[in-house]
Amino acid sequence: MDAATAKTNLLGLDRPGLEGLFASLGEKPFRAGQVLQWLHARGCDDFVAMTNLSKALRERLAQGSQIAAPQVQADHLASDGTRKWLFQVPGGSAIETVYIPETRRGTLCVSSQVGCQLNCSFCQTARQGFNRNLGVDEIVGQIWAASRLLPPHPAREKPITNVVFMGMGEPLLNFDNVVAAIRVMLDDLAYGLSWRRVTVSTSGVVPMIDRLREECPVALAVSLHAPDDALRDELVPLNRRYPIDVLLDACRRYVAGDSRRRITFEYTLLAGVNDHPAQAKALAKLLARVPAKVNLIPYNPVAGLPYSTSPPQAVAQFRDELLRRGLVATVRKTRGDDIAGACGQLAGQVLPRARRAVPLSPSA
Repeated sequence: MDAATAKTNLLGLDRPGLEGLFASLGEKPFRAGQVLQWLHARGCDDFVAMTNLSKALRERLAQGSQIAAPQVQADHLASDGTRKWLFQVPGGSAIETVYIPETRRGTLCVSSQVGCQLNCSFCQTARQGFNRNLGVDEIVGQIWAASRLLPPHPAREKPITNVVFMGMGEPLLNFDNVVAAIRVMLDDLAYGLSWRRVTVSTSGVVPMIDRLREECPVALAVSLHAPDDALRDELVPLNRRYPIDVLLDACRRYVAGDSRRRITFEYTLLAGVNDHPAQAKALAKLLARVPAKVNLIPYNPVAGLPYSTSPPQAVAQFRDELLRRGLVATVRKTRGDDIAGACGQLAGQVLPRARRAVPLSPSA
Protein backbone atom coordinates (compact mmCIF):
# COMPACT_ATOMS: atom_id res chain seq x y z
CA MET A 1 0.00 0.00 0.00
CA ASP A 2 1.51 3.35 -1.07
CA ALA A 3 1.39 6.53 0.96
CA ALA A 4 -1.53 8.04 -0.99
CA THR A 5 -3.65 4.92 -0.53
CA ALA A 6 -2.96 4.93 3.22
CA LYS A 7 -4.28 8.47 3.62
CA THR A 8 -7.80 9.13 4.89
CA ASN A 9 -10.07 10.43 2.14
CA LEU A 10 -11.95 13.32 3.73
CA LEU A 11 -14.77 12.99 1.18
CA GLY A 12 -15.71 9.77 2.96
CA LEU A 13 -16.29 11.39 6.35
CA ASP A 14 -19.50 12.97 7.60
CA ARG A 15 -19.44 15.50 10.45
CA PRO A 16 -19.06 12.89 13.27
CA GLY A 17 -16.31 11.21 11.26
CA LEU A 18 -14.44 14.48 10.85
CA GLU A 19 -14.94 15.29 14.53
CA GLY A 20 -13.35 11.94 15.37
CA LEU A 21 -10.43 12.69 13.05
CA PHE A 22 -9.81 16.05 14.66
CA ALA A 23 -10.14 14.59 18.16
CA SER A 24 -7.35 12.16 17.24
CA LEU A 25 -5.26 15.20 16.26
CA GLY A 26 -5.99 16.95 19.56
CA GLU A 27 -8.23 19.53 17.89
CA LYS A 28 -11.65 20.90 18.84
CA PRO A 29 -14.83 19.49 17.19
CA PHE A 30 -15.63 22.81 15.46
CA ARG A 31 -12.78 22.11 13.04
CA ALA A 32 -15.03 19.50 11.43
CA GLY A 33 -17.54 22.16 10.43
CA GLN A 34 -14.84 24.36 9.00
CA VAL A 35 -13.48 21.55 6.84
CA LEU A 36 -16.98 20.50 5.74
CA GLN A 37 -17.51 24.00 4.41
CA TRP A 38 -14.18 24.02 2.59
CA LEU A 39 -14.73 20.63 1.04
CA HIS A 40 -18.37 20.75 0.02
CA ALA A 41 -19.77 24.28 0.16
CA ARG A 42 -16.65 25.67 -1.56
CA GLY A 43 -15.41 22.60 -3.44
CA CYS A 44 -11.87 23.03 -2.13
CA ASP A 45 -9.26 20.38 -3.01
CA ASP A 46 -6.19 22.05 -1.49
CA PHE A 47 -5.36 22.09 2.23
CA VAL A 48 -3.21 25.20 1.74
CA ALA A 49 -6.35 27.16 0.80
CA MET A 50 -8.07 26.36 4.12
CA THR A 51 -6.89 29.61 5.65
CA ASN A 52 -8.96 29.50 8.85
CA LEU A 53 -6.93 26.46 9.92
CA SER A 54 -3.46 26.95 11.35
CA LYS A 55 -0.55 26.26 9.05
CA ALA A 56 0.58 23.43 11.32
CA LEU A 57 -2.86 21.78 11.17
CA ARG A 58 -3.01 22.12 7.40
CA GLU A 59 0.36 20.43 7.14
CA ARG A 60 -0.77 17.56 9.40
CA LEU A 61 -3.91 17.11 7.31
CA ALA A 62 -1.89 17.02 4.12
CA GLN A 63 0.39 14.36 5.61
CA GLY A 64 -2.37 11.99 6.70
CA SER A 65 -5.38 12.90 4.57
CA GLN A 66 -6.42 13.45 0.99
CA ILE A 67 -9.31 14.90 -1.03
CA ALA A 68 -9.85 12.36 -3.80
CA ALA A 69 -12.97 12.08 -5.94
CA PRO A 70 -13.53 9.54 -8.74
CA GLN A 71 -11.69 10.64 -11.87
CA VAL A 72 -13.56 11.65 -15.03
CA GLN A 73 -13.02 9.14 -17.81
CA ALA A 74 -15.66 10.56 -20.18
CA ASP A 75 -17.95 13.59 -20.21
CA HIS A 76 -21.01 13.64 -22.51
CA LEU A 77 -23.47 16.48 -23.11
CA ALA A 78 -26.90 15.66 -24.58
CA SER A 79 -28.89 17.89 -26.90
CA ASP A 80 -31.36 18.64 -24.08
CA GLY A 81 -28.63 19.77 -21.68
CA THR A 82 -28.42 16.50 -19.76
CA ARG A 83 -24.81 15.69 -18.87
CA LYS A 84 -23.35 12.27 -18.14
CA TRP A 85 -19.98 11.47 -16.63
CA LEU A 86 -18.14 8.18 -16.63
CA PHE A 87 -16.09 8.12 -13.42
CA GLN A 88 -13.14 5.77 -12.98
CA VAL A 89 -13.10 3.91 -9.66
CA PRO A 90 -10.38 1.66 -8.21
CA GLY A 91 -10.32 -1.88 -9.51
CA GLY A 92 -10.61 -1.15 -13.22
CA SER A 93 -14.35 -0.40 -13.24
CA ALA A 94 -16.24 2.81 -13.92
CA ILE A 95 -19.59 4.23 -12.81
CA GLU A 96 -21.97 6.68 -14.45
CA THR A 97 -23.52 9.83 -12.99
CA VAL A 98 -26.12 12.00 -14.74
CA TYR A 99 -27.06 15.66 -14.28
CA ILE A 100 -30.55 16.69 -15.43
CA PRO A 101 -31.09 20.46 -15.65
CA GLU A 102 -34.56 21.98 -15.41
CA THR A 103 -35.82 25.54 -15.03
CA ARG A 104 -36.22 25.44 -11.25
CA ARG A 105 -34.04 22.52 -10.28
CA GLY A 106 -30.91 20.62 -11.16
CA THR A 107 -31.04 16.91 -10.35
CA LEU A 108 -27.97 14.72 -9.96
CA CYS A 109 -28.56 11.00 -10.44
CA VAL A 110 -25.84 9.14 -8.54
CA SER A 111 -24.68 5.52 -8.48
CA SER A 112 -24.38 3.46 -5.30
CA GLN A 113 -22.75 0.26 -6.61
CA VAL A 114 -20.41 -0.80 -9.38
CA GLY A 115 -22.99 -2.68 -11.44
CA CYS A 116 -26.08 -4.17 -9.84
CA GLN A 117 -27.01 -7.40 -8.09
CA LEU A 118 -30.70 -7.50 -8.92
CA ASN A 119 -30.81 -8.46 -12.61
CA CYS A 120 -34.06 -6.69 -13.54
CA SER A 121 -34.87 -7.99 -16.99
CA PHE A 122 -35.25 -4.65 -18.82
CA CYS A 123 -32.29 -2.74 -17.36
CA GLN A 124 -28.97 -2.10 -19.07
CA THR A 125 -27.10 -1.81 -15.76
CA ALA A 126 -28.19 -5.31 -14.76
CA ARG A 127 -26.54 -6.76 -17.87
CA GLN A 128 -23.14 -5.57 -16.66
CA GLY A 129 -23.10 -7.85 -13.64
CA PHE A 130 -21.96 -6.76 -10.19
CA ASN A 131 -18.53 -5.84 -8.85
CA ARG A 132 -18.83 -4.15 -5.44
CA ASN A 133 -20.44 -1.50 -3.28
CA LEU A 134 -19.22 2.07 -3.61
CA GLY A 135 -17.56 3.66 -0.59
CA VAL A 136 -18.88 6.81 1.05
CA ASP A 137 -16.10 8.81 -0.60
CA GLU A 138 -17.07 7.44 -4.03
CA ILE A 139 -20.74 8.34 -3.55
CA VAL A 140 -20.10 11.79 -2.11
CA GLY A 141 -17.32 12.21 -4.67
CA GLN A 142 -19.91 12.19 -7.45
CA ILE A 143 -21.73 15.27 -6.14
CA TRP A 144 -18.41 16.89 -5.17
CA ALA A 145 -16.98 16.42 -8.67
CA ALA A 146 -20.21 17.38 -10.46
CA SER A 147 -20.51 20.57 -8.39
CA ARG A 148 -17.03 21.58 -9.52
CA LEU A 149 -17.56 20.60 -13.16
CA LEU A 150 -20.92 22.32 -13.67
CA PRO A 151 -20.96 26.02 -14.58
CA PRO A 152 -22.69 28.51 -12.27
CA HIS A 153 -26.44 28.66 -12.77
CA PRO A 154 -27.87 32.11 -13.57
CA ALA A 155 -31.08 31.63 -11.57
CA ARG A 156 -29.97 29.83 -8.42
CA GLU A 157 -27.07 29.70 -6.01
CA LYS A 158 -26.05 26.12 -6.79
CA PRO A 159 -26.52 24.06 -9.96
CA ILE A 160 -27.45 20.91 -7.97
CA THR A 161 -30.67 21.21 -5.96
CA ASN A 162 -31.75 17.55 -5.85
CA VAL A 163 -30.00 14.19 -5.60
CA VAL A 164 -31.60 10.90 -6.60
CA PHE A 165 -30.11 7.47 -5.99
CA MET A 166 -31.30 6.16 -9.35
CA GLY A 167 -27.97 5.47 -10.99
CA MET A 168 -26.13 2.16 -11.05
CA GLY A 169 -26.91 -0.27 -8.24
CA GLU A 170 -29.51 -0.92 -5.56
CA PRO A 171 -28.91 1.73 -2.86
CA LEU A 172 -30.44 -0.26 0.00
CA LEU A 173 -27.98 -3.11 -0.56
CA ASN A 174 -25.22 -0.61 0.27
CA PHE A 175 -27.17 0.81 3.17
CA ASP A 176 -24.50 2.05 5.58
CA ASN A 177 -22.44 3.84 2.93
CA VAL A 178 -25.49 5.36 1.25
CA VAL A 179 -26.87 6.71 4.53
CA ALA A 180 -23.47 8.15 5.54
CA ALA A 181 -23.26 9.86 2.14
CA ILE A 182 -26.80 11.24 2.49
CA ARG A 183 -25.88 12.74 5.86
CA VAL A 184 -23.13 14.73 4.15
CA MET A 185 -25.62 15.90 1.52
CA LEU A 186 -28.09 17.00 4.22
CA ASP A 187 -25.52 18.75 6.41
CA ASP A 188 -26.08 22.51 6.42
CA LEU A 189 -22.33 23.12 6.33
CA ALA A 190 -21.86 20.82 3.33
CA TYR A 191 -24.55 20.71 0.59
CA GLY A 192 -27.49 21.70 2.78
CA LEU A 193 -30.10 19.69 0.91
CA SER A 194 -33.56 19.12 2.39
CA TRP A 195 -34.61 15.51 3.01
CA ARG A 196 -37.37 16.16 0.47
CA ARG A 197 -34.70 16.78 -2.17
CA VAL A 198 -32.83 13.52 -1.67
CA THR A 199 -34.57 10.44 -3.05
CA VAL A 200 -33.57 6.82 -2.58
CA SER A 201 -34.95 4.52 -5.25
CA THR A 202 -35.27 0.84 -4.41
CA SER A 203 -36.51 -2.29 -6.14
CA GLY A 204 -38.01 -3.31 -2.80
CA VAL A 205 -35.47 -4.45 -0.19
CA VAL A 206 -38.10 -4.52 2.54
CA PRO A 207 -35.94 -4.82 5.71
CA MET A 208 -33.82 -1.87 4.59
CA ILE A 209 -36.91 0.26 3.83
CA ASP A 210 -37.85 -0.12 7.49
CA ARG A 211 -34.32 0.67 8.59
CA LEU A 212 -34.16 3.76 6.34
CA ARG A 213 -37.33 5.06 7.97
CA GLU A 214 -35.69 4.81 11.37
CA GLU A 215 -32.27 6.19 10.49
CA CYS A 216 -32.62 8.58 7.56
CA PRO A 217 -36.20 9.05 6.28
CA VAL A 218 -35.55 10.85 3.00
CA ALA A 219 -37.91 10.66 0.04
CA LEU A 220 -38.53 7.10 -1.16
CA ALA A 221 -39.19 5.82 -4.67
CA VAL A 222 -40.08 2.19 -5.39
CA SER A 223 -39.47 0.54 -8.75
CA LEU A 224 -42.72 -1.38 -9.15
CA HIS A 225 -43.20 -1.94 -12.92
CA ALA A 226 -46.03 -4.48 -12.59
CA PRO A 227 -49.47 -4.71 -10.92
CA ASP A 228 -49.21 -8.38 -9.94
CA ASP A 229 -46.65 -10.81 -8.55
CA ALA A 230 -46.53 -13.11 -11.57
CA LEU A 231 -45.36 -10.36 -13.92
CA ARG A 232 -43.18 -8.63 -11.36
CA ASP A 233 -41.38 -11.92 -10.67
CA GLU A 234 -40.28 -11.83 -14.31
CA LEU A 235 -39.37 -8.15 -14.50
CA VAL A 236 -37.95 -7.65 -10.99
CA PRO A 237 -36.65 -11.00 -9.63
CA LEU A 238 -36.32 -9.52 -6.13
CA ASN A 239 -40.12 -9.79 -5.98
CA ARG A 240 -39.75 -13.53 -5.37
CA ARG A 241 -38.21 -12.67 -2.01
CA TYR A 242 -40.37 -9.66 -1.13
CA PRO A 243 -43.70 -9.92 -3.00
CA ILE A 244 -45.90 -6.93 -3.66
CA ASP A 245 -48.11 -7.20 -0.56
CA VAL A 246 -45.06 -7.35 1.70
CA LEU A 247 -43.49 -4.42 -0.16
CA LEU A 248 -46.60 -2.25 0.08
CA ASP A 249 -46.88 -2.94 3.81
CA ALA A 250 -43.34 -1.58 4.18
CA CYS A 251 -44.29 1.47 2.12
CA ARG A 252 -47.26 2.19 4.38
CA ARG A 253 -44.99 1.92 7.41
CA TYR A 254 -42.49 4.30 5.81
CA VAL A 255 -44.95 7.20 5.59
CA ALA A 256 -47.04 6.36 8.68
CA GLY A 257 -47.68 9.33 10.92
CA ASP A 258 -47.13 12.01 8.28
CA SER A 259 -50.13 12.69 6.06
CA ARG A 260 -48.06 14.92 3.77
CA ARG A 261 -45.71 12.18 2.62
CA ARG A 262 -46.15 9.92 -0.38
CA ILE A 263 -44.21 7.09 -1.92
CA THR A 264 -43.29 7.53 -5.56
CA PHE A 265 -43.91 4.34 -7.51
CA GLU A 266 -41.87 4.10 -10.68
CA TYR A 267 -43.50 2.16 -13.48
CA THR A 268 -41.58 1.61 -16.72
CA LEU A 269 -44.02 1.02 -19.57
CA LEU A 270 -43.07 -1.89 -21.83
CA ALA A 271 -45.08 -2.30 -25.02
CA GLY A 272 -47.44 -5.25 -24.82
CA VAL A 273 -46.04 -6.35 -21.45
CA ASN A 274 -47.38 -4.06 -18.71
CA ASP A 275 -49.08 -1.17 -20.54
CA HIS A 276 -52.66 -2.44 -21.03
CA PRO A 277 -55.56 -0.39 -19.58
CA ALA A 278 -56.61 -3.42 -17.53
CA GLN A 279 -53.20 -3.37 -15.90
CA ALA A 280 -53.63 0.33 -15.13
CA LYS A 281 -56.89 -0.49 -13.37
CA ALA A 282 -55.19 -3.27 -11.41
CA LEU A 283 -52.37 -0.90 -10.45
CA ALA A 284 -54.84 1.72 -9.23
CA LYS A 285 -56.62 -0.87 -7.11
CA LEU A 286 -53.28 -2.10 -5.73
CA LEU A 287 -52.20 1.37 -4.64
CA ALA A 288 -55.56 2.54 -3.34
CA ARG A 289 -54.49 2.18 0.31
CA VAL A 290 -50.97 3.59 -0.07
CA PRO A 291 -50.19 7.33 -0.06
CA ALA A 292 -48.79 7.20 -3.57
CA LYS A 293 -47.92 9.02 -6.72
CA VAL A 294 -47.03 7.11 -9.88
CA ASN A 295 -44.19 8.11 -12.17
CA LEU A 296 -44.73 6.49 -15.56
CA ILE A 297 -41.51 6.01 -17.48
CA PRO A 298 -41.54 5.37 -21.22
CA TYR A 299 -39.07 2.57 -21.83
CA ASN A 300 -35.69 3.59 -23.18
CA PRO A 301 -34.62 0.79 -25.56
CA VAL A 302 -31.52 -1.25 -24.77
CA ALA A 303 -29.86 -3.24 -27.54
CA GLY A 304 -30.22 -6.98 -27.06
CA LEU A 305 -33.25 -6.83 -24.75
CA PRO A 306 -36.66 -8.04 -25.95
CA TYR A 307 -38.62 -4.92 -25.03
CA SER A 308 -39.89 -1.91 -26.93
CA THR A 309 -41.33 1.48 -26.05
CA SER A 310 -45.07 1.80 -25.53
CA PRO A 311 -46.74 4.03 -28.15
CA PRO A 312 -47.61 7.54 -26.92
CA GLN A 313 -51.32 6.71 -27.13
CA ALA A 314 -50.88 3.71 -24.84
CA VAL A 315 -48.86 5.81 -22.37
CA ALA A 316 -51.56 8.50 -22.29
CA GLN A 317 -54.33 5.93 -21.89
CA PHE A 318 -52.51 4.22 -19.02
CA ARG A 319 -51.97 7.57 -17.27
CA ASP A 320 -55.59 8.60 -17.76
CA GLU A 321 -56.85 5.33 -16.27
CA LEU A 322 -54.83 6.05 -13.13
CA LEU A 323 -56.02 9.65 -12.95
CA ARG A 324 -59.65 8.59 -13.27
CA ARG A 325 -59.19 6.36 -10.24
CA GLY A 326 -57.82 9.13 -8.06
CA LEU A 327 -54.08 8.50 -8.30
CA VAL A 328 -51.54 11.23 -8.94
CA ALA A 329 -49.81 10.07 -12.11
CA THR A 330 -47.22 11.78 -14.29
CA VAL A 331 -45.22 10.74 -17.33
CA ARG A 332 -41.50 11.26 -16.96
CA LYS A 333 -39.97 13.15 -19.84
CA THR A 334 -37.15 11.17 -21.41
CA ARG A 335 -33.87 13.01 -20.87
CA GLY A 336 -30.39 12.23 -22.14
CA ASP A 337 -31.32 9.24 -24.28
CA ASP A 338 -28.99 10.39 -27.07
CA ILE A 339 -26.04 9.86 -24.70
CA ALA A 340 -27.49 6.69 -23.10
CA GLY A 341 -28.15 8.69 -19.95
CA ALA A 342 -31.86 7.96 -19.63
CA CYS A 343 -33.56 5.65 -17.13
CA GLY A 344 -32.40 2.05 -17.45
CA GLN A 345 -29.58 2.91 -19.84
CA LEU A 346 -26.66 3.42 -17.43
CA ALA A 347 -23.96 0.83 -18.02
CA GLY A 348 -20.55 2.04 -16.92
CA GLN A 349 -17.68 -0.44 -17.08
CA VAL A 350 -18.04 -3.28 -14.62
CA LEU A 351 -15.23 -5.79 -14.09
CA PRO A 352 -15.42 -8.66 -13.38
CA ARG A 353 -18.86 -9.64 -14.66
CA ALA A 354 -20.45 -11.36 -11.66
CA ARG A 355 -24.16 -12.09 -12.01
CA ARG A 356 -26.44 -12.51 -9.01
CA ALA A 357 -30.13 -13.01 -9.63
CA VAL A 358 -31.02 -12.12 -6.03
CA PRO A 359 -29.09 -10.09 -3.45
CA LEU A 360 -26.90 -11.76 -0.87
CA SER A 361 -27.39 -9.29 1.96
CA PRO A 362 -27.28 -5.52 2.46
CA SER A 363 -23.66 -5.76 3.62
CA ALA A 364 -22.48 -8.04 0.80
